[in-house]
Amino acid sequence: GWFRRLLHKPKPSSVESSLNASRSTSSSPSSSSSSAESSGSSPSTSLVRSVRPSPISLSDINASGSARWAKNYDVCICHSEVDLEVVEELVSYLESQPESFRCFLQPRDATPGSAVVTELCDAVQNSHCWVMLITPGFLRDPWCKYQMHQALAEAPMANGRTIPVLKDVERKDYPKELRNLYYIYMALKENSFRQIRDTVMR
Repeated sequence: GWFRRLLHKPKPSSVESSLNASRSTSSSPSSSSSSAESSGSSPSTSLVRSVRPSPISLSDINASGSARWAKNYDVCICHSEVDLEVVEELVSYLESQPESFRCFLQPRDATPGSAVVTELCDAVQNSHCWVMLITPGFLRDPWCKYQMHQALAEAPMANGRTIPVLKDVERKDYPKELRNLYYIYMALKENSFRQIRDTVMR
């Protein structure tokens, strides 16, 4: 399936093309560092970034031709059932922001009667970012691990971003599959929610 998607990958829209072109001209050190990272060069060269890409404005994100509208959701929240209360607070926070983030929340947005596997795969494929709320309940839930692996498999093809968020989990219990990704540690909910929002915006 992934090979077929690679062959039939749609051409980027004019907005994406112009955005990519402006990034490549204005932040060439960043692009060279990403190529250095992929070629496996030393960490000292891959961490040097003298120019950061300019932030995308709210009008760019909400424009009708924006790449944002190519998918049904901005954020897919992967969580265990025992963490539903904090996830509902996070979704409420994100959806009330000026950007009006579109969040996939399984108990609310999954289609009754559909297979769990189908719903989880569709949620991942139809989202730009995937927030993994890593808690003791997440680590025990096989469906959470399944969705985590789906997001990791989808990210390279879709230019998406997996955002691990640790809550009540020690560093030693952090899933090995995610150890190449920076994570957000949820201590104060308000600060963590803001950090998640800023990460999604990037």
